Amino acid sequence: MNGGDVASSSAATSGPPPSLEWRFSQVFGERTAGEEVQEVDIISAIEFDKSGDHLATGDRGGRVVLFERTDTRDHGGSRRDLEQNDYAIRHPEFRYKTEFQSHEPEFDYLKSLEIEEKINKIRWCQPANGALFLLSTNDKTIKYWKVQEKKIKKISEMNIDPSKAESSSSPPQLVANGLPADKAHGYLSNDFSFPPGGIPSLRLPVVVTSQETNLVARCRRVYAHAHDYHINSISNSSDGETFISADDLRVNLWNLEISNQSFNIVDVKPTNMEDLTEVITSAEFHPIHCNMLAYSSSKGSIRLIDMRQSALCDSHTKLFEEPEAPGSRSFFTEIIASISDIKFSKDGRYILSRDYMTLKLWDINMDSGPVASYQVHEHLRPRLCDLYENDSIFDKFECCLSGDGLRVATGSYSNLFRVFGASQGSTEAATLEASKNPMRRQIQTPARPSRSIGSMTRVVRRGSESPGTEANGNAYDFTTKLLHMAWHPTENSIACAAANSLYMYYA
Repeated sequence: MNGGDVASSSAATSGPPPSLEWRFSQVFGERTAGEEVQEVDIISAIEFDKSGDHLATGDRGGRVVLFERTDTRDHGGSRRDLEQNDYAIRHPEFRYKTEFQSHEPEFDYLKSLEIEEKINKIRWCQPANGALFLLSTNDKTIKYWKVQEKKIKKISEMNIDPSKAESSSSPPQLVANGLPADKAHGYLSNDFSFPPGGIPSLRLPVVVTSQETNLVARCRRVYAHAHDYHINSISNSSDGETFISADDLRVNLWNLEISNQSFNIVDVKPTNMEDLTEVITSAEFHPIHCNMLAYSSSKGSIRLIDMRQSALCDSHTKLFEEPEAPGSRSFFTEIIASISDIKFSKDGRYILSRDYMTLKLWDINMDSGPVASYQVHEHLRPRLCDLYENDSIFDKFECCLSGDGLRVATGSYSNLFRVFGASQGSTEAATLEASKNPMRRQIQTPARPSRSIGSMTRVVRRGSESPGTEANGNAYDFTTKLLHMAWHPTENSIACAAANSLYMYYA
């Protein structure tokens, strides 16, 4: 989707790209059969950095784990070496880098409320001087972390005079200040006297900096006490200096260097809380224009705002929402219309949104409706009552776009995730499982003809029309859900979280 219409026109002349064949790449934290997953180990956030060379995950225990890419794209050497390294060239490989405790459980004494340590979102910031920077947030507090390699300082020699070292097997008992216990109370008395000519030498340990390095994570700033409700989003501005944080009713603008002050730029809180009809569910900065951002609501709408218009952006520049089909309203209509996640395409031309039933692709130049819609959970419509009873209907699934904008992806139940083609004429609609054999449960569904995301004639709806069972006949497992996933910014590689396991796939 880089270049917007350019990608569409090139796709129109050459036809849609072939469907991808997804392969298992890596897994971190794989469970053994029958192993019980600890609640604190469940992954709650995933994010690639802009280069794609680093990946961060956060979990419910407040930890942030960093992974770094190990394969290199520039493989010198003979043709045979290149052929042998073909596997490494074709997909990124990562390794564990470091981890640190980002948040601890807290207690709000004024509200008698426990604040859990779960990481809600992670966002990478601009690296500098070989150090990595990232933002992480729980329900109330955002932290700015610096991760840097530091050389380890070691004691090379104790500088002890061996001729005067005591040979006694039982050294004298010392108190905290290092003096013998029998002289601890009279160390300033006249019992001590300097030898004639003074002390010949002062024996001290010699500390040297070794060549070994150690990764150190240091919290540079803490942005706290700015949200009355739970933070659901943080997003970096393209200016590299500011970021936004959003809760149910407000969006705040921060400067990375200033932690004790933020500006409220969106406030949807009514004068009387009984008049509250919708809440903010997600917010994201435009990837190119630092003055523009979008936020979604529980009513299924997306608002695009321009911060140049006013200090408090009560009015939106554009409103994106799909008109409700007549006669289709039910008790569950508003619940399933709530948008759980929005993402801008890399060029900022399109917005991808995820509600409970569908993925929708919106053109920011066209606010009459989505340019494409992909069915994810349509087969669960007959079971909405059951999903409401077990609270699954309130699950918040994330979505992601490929770097080239040709595909979109999102998660589902039974640790399944869906990948759809977004280019003109594409019929790609794959269902894969987060396991070492991703194609095991693939559902082949004849997708209806797609259309160019630049064409405005109609909305295509594609995806599984099958009942609430998997391809092999098993009922969906609503306790295993794939909520969090991220697409590599430059390659067809997906990272997704299944409970405490991080799975990575490539195509």
